[in-house]
Formats: sequence, structure tokens, C-alpha cells
Amino acid sequence: MANKDYYSILGVSKDASQDDIKKAFRKLAHKHHPDKQGGNEAKFKEANEAYGTLSDPEKRKRYDQYGSADGPAGFGGFNGGNAGGGFDFNDFQFGGGNGGFEDVFSDLFGGGFSGGRQRGPRAGSDIQVDVEISFMDMVNGAERSMRLRKTMTCSDCDGTGGKKGTKETSCQECGGAGQVRQTVRSMLGTFATAVSCPKCHGKGKRFAEDCTTCRGAGRVTGEEEVTVRIPAGIDDGQTLSVSGKGSAGESGGQSGDLLVTVHVKPHPSLARRGENILSRLSLSFPQVALGDTVPVETVYGPVNMKIPAGTQPGEVFRIRGKGLKNVRGYGQGDHLVTVVVDVPKKLSSKEKSLIEELRGGKRK
Repeated sequence: MANKDYYSILGVSKDASQDDIKKAFRKLAHKHHPDKQGGNEAKFKEANEAYGTLSDPEKRKRYDQYGSADGPAGFGGFNGGNAGGGFDFNDFQFGGGNGGFEDVFSDLFGGGFSGGRQRGPRAGSDIQVDVEISFMDMVNGAERSMRLRKTMTCSDCDGTGGKKGTKETSCQECGGAGQVRQTVRSMLGTFATAVSCPKCHGKGKRFAEDCTTCRGAGRVTGEEEVTVRIPAGIDDGQTLSVSGKGSAGESGGQSGDLLVTVHVKPHPSLARRGENILSRLSLSFPQVALGDTVPVETVYGPVNMKIPAGTQPGEVFRIRGKGLKNVRGYGQGDHLVTVVVDVPKKLSSKEKSLIEELRGGKRK
């Protein structure tokens, strides 16, 4: 396949990293594999050959220099004499020492090419929920209880999958390996792969009798009420992680986490910026011109604030320590008040006269 653009075939640039090349090949292999519906054998082989060259640093160097992986010395492909490049699929078995191709093809055939290694306990999946709280709950912190329907550890067998009082012995189906071999035949040859043993669920051991409640799975579907503490000062859209409150793991594996995304309802007159609370205060012209003392509603109750004479519209006053507590416990924000001057749309004759006097003239 000399003189063809391997980089274009994989859809990567010439300076692509090995990781980018592997990801591109994995994507194409999934898409075009002949055993998949809608697969394309020709494109699959083409992608395989391109990957066979670009994944090997020496072959890639020769290809970049001479336009061919063979180079001037006539080097062969993966299998020595295969001028078509790639590697020989016939009766190829993926063992523990085959490097990149083991990793790439493990996803294609649904199993780990691990040479019979026993699979460890698999952790449970996470559960994601959304919770809505009020602005004041955000300020003060809150608790929310929720009822979750999820996979739980079987209480009758404590997750072992075996009937209480029965003995656990090596699984006869897999010989204690936790995996069994499967053969996958395709147009490109025969692949041997290891999959989790269906009898012992990958543990390598079985009880003489299965638990009647979970039928040997060690897990059941049930409901659990969970109370989540929402800390004061949490951001809108922030996600809390509650360890171990997700779905139960397989074969005694660790449970997943509960992920709680918090949404804060807006307040009618208050807003937030970082750890500071923002509000607007409407004052009359006499108040800003002559000064005044006015009550300001904060999240901790009303506070009397002094307005100095000559205060300008848009001026911001700070009430210290009346903002949000830092969610990690480091300090506290302030309450920032922006002054807005109310200009009346209608004035009485007396008011107009007074304003004219302030302007320095009389009405004619």
C-alpha cells in the first residue's frame, strides 16, 4: 500500500502522537469491522495497515522519509513477508505480551485478552441526581432526603452470592481462573479471547448453593433513602459527591458514588457574585443630597446603613461580613449595595419651585 497517505486514512495529522493514532484506529476499527453491521472489510484492512505502520516508530520514520514502511532496504510488514503490511489475523491469539493491538482489539470483541487472568471485583456505577434549593438554603446550607432505586448488596448473603452455611469452592466451569476462553471467527481469521466466567461472575469461586434471594448475583434491586448535606455557599450547578451511595459493586466490589448536582433558585431582590451578596437600594434625591440612615435587608436580617450627604447615583456601599460563608470554611464575603436615585415623573408646583431655586433661578 505504498504511496498512499496513511495519515489521511486514519484522519490524523503528520505530527499526531501515538495516543492520537491509536484512538483514531480504534474508532475506525469499531466502525468498519466486517463482523459488525454495516462494516467494511476493505476499509478495515486499510486502516489496519495504516496503523501497522504509524504505530511502529521505526516503520513510521521510514514511511515519513521514503513514503513506504519498507524503505530502501525492503523491510517487511508485521509478519515479515506480508507485503500488504498489517499483521496476520489467522489464528492470532491475544495474550499478555502483545502490547498495543491487545489494547485496541479488546473493545472490539467484548472481553479482555488477558491470558486467563482472574478478574477482580468490579466497582458499582455512580448515580447522578439533580436537586433544587432556594437562595436562602444556598446561604445557610440545607439537607435534602431522596429515595433512590438502585442496585444494592443482597442483605441475605451479604453480597457473597452464596446461601448462608454453604461452602465456597473453586469454580469448575473456569477452573478457578475467573475467565473462560471464547473463539471469535471472522473473515480475517480466528481470535481467541477471555471473557468473565458466567457461572462464578469472574470470582473464580462458587458456593455449593446460590442465595435464593439474589440467585447468586450478590446484588438485588431495591430502594434506599439517602440524606445529603448541602454546604452553605455552594455554587449554582456545583456537583457534590457522596461516597459509596451509588450502585453496589459486583463480587464485593466497592459501591459507586452518588453525584448530586445542586441548582439554586434566583432571589427576587438579591444576587450573588463570588462570596458577595449584591442588592440595589432606591433613594430619593433629598436622601442622597442631604444624607440619611436607611434599613438594608441582608441575608442575615435588616441592617441600618448611613447614607452620606452628596452620595452619587451608582455608588456602591459595602456592609462587611454580611455575604456568603466560603464553602471550604475560609472567611466570609460582604454585602454590596448599589445606590439608585428615584427621579419622580410628576412634581407639584412647590416641588418645582424648590428645584428651580436649587438650579439658581426662578420660574417665569
